[in-house]
Amino acid sequence: MSNTINVKTLRHEMGRVIERVKRGEHFTVLYRSRPAFRIVPLHGGVGLGPLEDDSLYGAEAVGQSTDGLTAVDHDRILYGQGGE
Repeated sequence: MSNTINVKTLRHEMGRVIERVKRGEHFTVLYRSRPAFRIVPLHGGVGLGPLEDDSLYGAEAVGQSTDGLTAVDHDRILYGQGGE
């Protein structure tokens, strides 16, 4: 089951979210009203499918990085390969 929550809700309900993820649910977390990341179970899995189907993979930057890395660098860290 897929759910969408914002960062504020995640902070306040982290324990509940963790328990739900353990039961197989996954969450898309919004930051400033935009999808920022997903929380998915490690095992028992919800398949994420091909990277090309992930709307966040290779997306344009929505802010400025303070770590000096580019969007492609972040994709490589998150997905194990560079973005488009």
